[in-house]
Amino acid sequence: MTLAPESIQAQLPAAVETAVEARLLAAAEQDILARIWAKDPTVFGEPGTPDVANRLGWLDIAARLTPEAGELVAFGEEVRDAGIKDVVVLGMGGSSLAPEVLRRSLGSGDGFPTLHVLDSTDAQAILDVEAKTDPGTSLYVVATKSGGTIETLSAFKHFHALQPDGAHFVAITDPGSALVDLAEEHGFRRTFLNDENIGGRYSALSYFGLVPAALIGADVRALLTGAEIAAAGCRPLDTKVATFGLWFGAAIGELAAHGRDKLTFLIDEPLASWALWVEQLVAESTGKSSPNPEHSDHAVGVLPVADEPLGAVTAYGDDRVFLHVKDGDAADGVHDARIAELAAAGHPTITVHFSAADAATELGNLFFTAEFATAVTGWVLGINPFDQPNVQEAKDNTAKALADRTPAQPGAHDHELQELLAEATPPSYVAIMAYVAPSDAFDAAIADLRAVIRDATSATTTFGYGPRFLHSTGQLHKGGPKHGRFLQLVHDAPQDVAIPGEEYSFEVLKAAQAIGDLETLRDHGLPAARVTLGEDPVAAVQHLTERVRALVS
Repeated sequence: MTLAPESIQAQLPAAVETAVEARLLAAAEQDILARIWAKDPTVFGEPGTPDVANRLGWLDIAARLTPEAGELVAFGEEVRDAGIKDVVVLGMGGSSLAPEVLRRSLGSGDGFPTLHVLDSTDAQAILDVEAKTDPGTSLYVVATKSGGTIETLSAFKHFHALQPDGAHFVAITDPGSALVDLAEEHGFRRTFLNDENIGGRYSALSYFGLVPAALIGADVRALLTGAEIAAAGCRPLDTKVATFGLWFGAAIGELAAHGRDKLTFLIDEPLASWALWVEQLVAESTGKSSPNPEHSDHAVGVLPVADEPLGAVTAYGDDRVFLHVKDGDAADGVHDARIAELAAAGHPTITVHFSAADAATELGNLFFTAEFATAVTGWVLGINPFDQPNVQEAKDNTAKALADRTPAQPGAHDHELQELLAEATPPSYVAIMAYVAPSDAFDAAIADLRAVIRDATSATTTFGYGPRFLHSTGQLHKGGPKHGRFLQLVHDAPQDVAIPGEEYSFEVLKAAQAIGDLETLRDHGLPAARVTLGEDPVAAVQHLTERVRALVS
């Protein structure tokens, strides 16, 4: 088992090629594929390791839910026929990112509701959703595995005050969670009990992804078919050619072990937003301490890089690997020329193909393939890809900031920004974290800022909206290699929104989350600076970009 599948085009450094080949041989000798499919927890840790045996339900969830596809489709049609015009998903992390990808990649079917995803505590973000929807014709999907996610329950309280009729609410959660009781108390239209043996970031093909898909008329059967095709392609085969998921996971793991740990996505439409979901999957699964002797008991991790603007080949450091997800139906792909240039310059590149004409099937395939490959990468790096040991720290500091009403810290001066960026060279990366309402205009301004930093320093840049990123890349920030340099951007919404039944508002909660995360980063000895954005956050980022340009030039 030494060769890459024909469906993958890859150029890897010779040393990595050799390491991948050795890893695949080791996988065969240790029967890794069969053991993963048998849900053997010892693949990922010593017997009894927490969060392994009870986190492998994603392996066969597509097969188990395929018989329910018709029921899910019927539920979507029932909601459409009831006059629902908008579906609002209230969730964080794995509960929101898969629906967001479905919204962007597949859109709504004819006559089906428009999907909105709310994973923010910014008051303006709350008001933006409120302005776009009518409570009388909206269905709110309250999605949380634990049933206790503070952002999700706060949003529920707000929208339930606007629409107290339980028929306008659906719950997706684990059996026995507090949300089950809440849904029964308020007479929710439906409660979907998810398999509790699936972690949030591995839940795209469970009810957390499929219910929103059905509600907007997406092809649920095609999503499941794509996942089952991918699963079949990841099963043990008596061949010298590695399965897709095994090779992919081994390659990403060995690249990271050889210093190429910045997994940079170049993805063709309509699936470009898949990067937002896989960002959480990879970062939260791999960014942690490895007890494996091969890694000298130090932190490991793969940093996923989504939506970074393209730069000149010379702008990229020697810590990159580029994953090109290409529309095979297009004669000349939008990223083909750049991938060829990067490969010619010696950067590792991996290209996989999909058909835009069958986007739902391909998306289901990509969801499962990424889950399986990430699990394999965890095995390669010697870590448990299913736990998140550092996520709770920021939550605890948030609770403390809420209780103490910790005052916000002042914004960074130029010398602090200069100090933050002065050593931002590979393998360092600059993570920009913005506590502000998401918008296309803000995204564009951030893209310019990222380009200026990357082009001047060759450091990788990432971006995340707060608190979304706390449920995505936050684990890697604290638990992964200490290469991050963190720039926190905070904006006060012009109008605050109360949270019914709480002593704090959305803006107070958002501020506490920002303070809590900043303190957690600094507790880990990580360089972090805070910039307060003015009344107009887009203009403020544009001004910040010019400040940074002057500092790094």
